[in-house]
This record gives sequence, C-alpha cells and structure tokens, in this order.
Amino acid sequence: MAKKTYDLLFKLLLIGDSGVGKTCVLFRFSDDAFNTTFISTIGETATVQFLGVDSGQERFHTITTSYYRGAMGIMLVYDITNAKSFENISKWLRNIDEHANEDVERMLLGNKCDIEDKRVVPKAKGEQIAQEHGIRFFETSAKSNINIEKAFLTLAEDILRKTPVKEPNSENVDINNSSGVTGWKSKCCS
Repeated sequence: MAKKTYDLLFKLLLIGDSGVGKTCVLFRFSDDAFNTTFISTIGETATVQFLGVDSGQERFHTITTSYYRGAMGIMLVYDITNAKSFENISKWLRNIDEHANEDVERMLLGNKCDIEDKRVVPKAKGEQIAQEHGIRFFETSAKSNINIEKAFLTLAEDILRKTPVKEPNSENVDINNSSGVTGWKSKCCS
C-alpha cells in the first residue's frame, strides 16, 4: 500500500460524552455519509488531510489522554437533546487544559440540531459557554449535514493561521514561470 503524502496534516480530536454523535460528525465530513448503526468507538480514525480521533468513553480515559498530545485542534461535541452531555462540557474543557498543548484550537459543537422537537439545551447556552472560553461555536447535524463542513474548515483555517509558513525550496521555484512557484496555490494579487 502506498503511503499518502500531504502538504499539511492536522491532528484533530473530537471529544465529548458517548452517544453525542462524534463518529457521525467525523464520517459526515470525511465520507459525506451518515450511518445510524455505529457502535461505540474509541480511537476511530479517518484521514482526510486531518487525523481525526473520536474520544468519549470514560472506560478509555487513560488511553485517550495520550491522544491529546500533539493535537492541533479539538472539537468538543455535545448533544442538544441531552442535558448531561452539555453539563459535561466543563469536564472536557478541564481535560483539555490538563492534557493538550496550551495553544490548541478549540471549538464547541452542539450536535443533532435537526431534532428541534427534542431540544433540551438552548442554543444560547452553547453560545454562552463558548464565549466564556473564547472558542468558536456551531450547532451541527451529521444526519442533515448542517454546519459540518463549515466547522471543520473553520477549525482548519484557525489552525493554519497559527502554522508557520514554510518557504518553498529552490527546487520548487521556476523564475521563468509567470506564476513563480510550481505546485503551490497562490493568494497573491497580480
């Protein structure tokens, strides 16, 4: 099997209580698919320019703490139809403070927003806790594909802003080519 190469590889964590939809969020983004029959997961990975890790089950707590190391972005996920999953966000935030790098990008996701008739966590509560911690907030639905791509791309852009830009080496520069650098996307004006 050939090893995949990437210009950038981001290690992201999706954390939150079991059953909030972390795996569904991940697979909606990576495969644009939704499946209601996922079994509880730990260490579920998908590589799509990101390394995603789905961590939620308490019995795997000691294993999951090692996942925090090197994480560049963390999505904290709760279920808007489950008050306990929202209450536990403060516990997950403490875990991040204890185990993750200080400069890790964090984002709060209120998942299952397609089930409005069963909502128990008002959107304003999610916005409030996000504001208190200085992090972004989205309500999402993996099932209805609401804000999934937007959340991942926003987190990636936030990480990218912190990532030092590597200068192309001389092998990538073609001074006779009007675009200047080969194999690079340019955001310059002409």
